[in-house]
Amino acid sequence: MGGTDERTRTRTGAARRLPRAQRRDQILDAAASAFARSGYAATGLDEVAAEAGITRVLLYRHFESKNALYRAVLDRSSERLAGRAGTEGFDDTTLPALLRAAASDPDGFRLLFRHAAREPEFRDVVDSLAAASTAATRAGLAGRLPEGAWNEWACRLVPVVAIEAVIAWLDAGGPDPETAHLRVEAAVHGVIAAAAPRPD
Repeated sequence: MGGTDERTRTRTGAARRLPRAQRRDQILDAAASAFARSGYAATGLDEVAAEAGITRVLLYRHFESKNALYRAVLDRSSERLAGRAGTEGFDDTTLPALLRAAASDPDGFRLLFRHAAREPEFRDVVDSLAAASTAATRAGLAGRLPEGAWNEWACRLVPVVAIEAVIAWLDAGGPDPETAHLRVEAAVHGVIAAAAPRPD
């Protein structure tokens, strides 16, 4: 094999080889599915190996621990999300892109925004995402709301509402994917309107 490919026995007993990078992606896909289904604490490496159709020994050739595997899943999901939805601001393209990113990687999206928040070991990932989302929202709302406490409230709340709306959309089966962003936008605009100055 020369260290560049790996062999796995299939159910028929035939050997199947995959390049190392492709095997790693296969393991990460399986891990994302298993962790999203049962959570970090309740998911063992044997379950991940079974999901991937490989042995636990082969899994350990790629990841030394469950912690390392989970963090790799989160890192990959974060990179995919940034690549598909962007990180530079909040505008009319943001919510449609966010919905497409969630639809293309629902397990990774749920891990980032639902499961990882419950795991103290991975709080740094959650805090980093929250800080980036708040900063992007602040840039997008610049000039739309007066500076002050309610502006900051909106900058922190808009990403939370958007993410929860997308997760609820995924949980509902992803209905009306072409127009779903309009409903999420309505929820987000409700926050922005609530932060606007009240008439006397």
